Amino acid sequence: MIKSIVGQKLKAIRLKNDMTIQELAKRAAVSSNMISRIERGLTTPSVEILMRLASSFGMSMNFFVEEAEKGSTLVHTLNGQGEPIFFFEDKHQIFSLTQGIRDPGFSAFIDILEEGCNSGEGGMVHSGEEFAYVLEGSVAFFVDEEEYVVNVGDSIVFKASRPHRWKNLSPGRAQVLWVVSPAPSVSR
Repeated sequence: MIKSIVGQKLKAIRLKNDMTIQELAKRAAVSSNMISRIERGLTTPSVEILMRLASSFGMSMNFFVEEAEKGSTLVHTLNGQGEPIFFFEDKHQIFSLTQGIRDPGFSAFIDILEEGCNSGEGGMVHSGEEFAYVLEGSVAFFVDEEEYVVNVGDSIVFKASRPHRWKNLSPGRAQVLWVVSPAPSVSR
């Protein structure tokens, strides 16, 4: 289901912007074959690729996984009941805490990282700010290639325009609360 939602949204926004797959591939530094596979719902992109694609349209990656049509002015999420929005090979799971809010100014989610999970070697770059609070485990954040080890109860905040990536340092699972601003905004 996630594959098809991401694929449909990617194709719709690409066509809305009158862009070919090849043009998007060049802009996002992602192969045209990968874009085609994502649009057809054949693969789930990594977080890094999703961020590159979203940045190509001036949005956050949440555009691809949150359903804005369900907009509400209040969202109450019970413990452990966040909306699952991203899964990657049983190593990385993201649960939205703001799914369904109308016209959000930010997005919040819980990120569960299994042992050895990381965001990839390339540094992500996009607009806005990111805040991360480690709930469980230990995570290394690399911002401009400088390493910051963030343990339980620690946080980090940075301008997302600085190249950044992360890696779970724990011998087991790590859990991170993310707040990302701005949330995606798309004129419909």
